[in-house]
Amino acid sequence: MQVQVETYVDEGGVEKLRRIRFDSRQIEIAENIDQWHGADYRYFKVRGSDGNVYIFRHNEIRTDWELTLYERTQLQGDPAIRSNGTDLPIPRCSDDPPHAPWPASCD
Repeated sequence: MQVQVETYVDEGGVEKLRRIRFDSRQIEIAENIDQWHGADYRYFKVRGSDGNVYIFRHNEIRTDWELTLYERTQLQGDPAIRSNGTDLPIPRCSDDPPHAPWPASCD
């Protein structure tokens, strides 16, 4: 799956995400939640117009983007599902903190 990300610089000079595209699907960014730097990457946590939460990793040297986390909006009666960018969902544990990138062990 090809990921394309469109960004903009806000009034304070901070780069933020405006919209994302997965192949032919386009999602507007409703909220830029957080961003942080890793060793060689920059991470962006956003909420899409579809209500889902995404974390993207941006390689600033190669200028490419990678989806590192996807959290589907919880529907009534439907448990929240996380994915690490593959087709294999990672179930969310009830005691996971909301900002945890990966679930704790569910005992």
